[in-house]
Amino acid sequence: MADDGAARLPGLPEIETAARRLAGQAVATPLLSSPLLDARIGARILVKAESLQRTGSFKFRGALNTLLSLSPDARKRGVVAFSSGNHAQGVAAAAQLLKIPATIVMPADAPAIKTANTRAYGATIVPYDRHRDSREAIADSIARREGATLVPPFDDVRIIAGQGTVGLELARQATALGIALDVVIAPCSGGGLVGGIALALAALSPATRVYAAEPESLDDLRRSLAAGLRIANEAAARSICDSLLAPMPGVLPFAIARRHLAGSLTVGDDDVRRAMAAAFADLKLVLEPGGAAALAAILSGKLDCAGKTVAVIASGGNVDRELFAAALACAAPAS
Repeated sequence: MADDGAARLPGLPEIETAARRLAGQAVATPLLSSPLLDARIGARILVKAESLQRTGSFKFRGALNTLLSLSPDARKRGVVAFSSGNHAQGVAAAAQLLKIPATIVMPADAPAIKTANTRAYGATIVPYDRHRDSREAIADSIARREGATLVPPFDDVRIIAGQGTVGLELARQATALGIALDVVIAPCSGGGLVGGIALALAALSPATRVYAAEPESLDDLRRSLAAGLRIANEAAARSICDSLLAPMPGVLPFAIARRHLAGSLTVGDDDVRRAMAAAFADLKLVLEPGGAAALAAILSGKLDCAGKTVAVIASGGNVDRELFAAALACAAPAS
């Protein structure tokens, strides 16, 4: 595949096709707001709560769109995916829904809730060491051996189109409310979500500026956009955002980002903890660290939002209770 991904970029027709496939299965997630949050930032803030999506994250959209596109014969042979947790759950749940055998390659240190949920959806889990092993190589070996279809987490037209339904929904919800969106911010790991959203909004709301939100220590998209080519993160890089640890942007998402993104905003772990606490206090949402990255970007002032209408994607809520409680405790004001 060429590094610019020009050959196979999806567009609005693919996203609309995905939306039709997902109708009645994926949740049309709400846009939430809080006067307290608006006053704190000095802007109109809308939070698209993908944490309320089936399986607790946006990943169900792309996974189901992909599996629905498989032939009957491919479905019988099963699917294989690699994921730190949310794509794992999305593929496992979609496979269960369609009665397709699923094997998921997951890091041994994935959050317990993500591992337990993936197993509960009926998938077979193959653990690996995220710091030493190649999840891609393990998954490819299994797929070749079993004749199964590999379902990548972000570098796939069907996945990106499925995630793009978040942007399609968002644009239609804003139009129904009579709102013009100035800015949209989405968490970014491999880039499938923010890429899909950017494609939808480029067609439906071209004046809207779309930004990615990344951990400070894993800012591969920011550095890649500056360099004009994909750059990997340092192998030793760490973040509380377990769902945003992809080693580098995907080929297709990076091609989309170069055409349609306004930039990438980086957030620290403490910014993320404060955003998790704010989502809980102001919006009554439980967000995982990666799911709170976009909200963290505006709460920490990484983008001047004064007087603007800004939508942020709360991309997931699959967080272990101990980590969530610790985030709330760290972000609590001193008494």
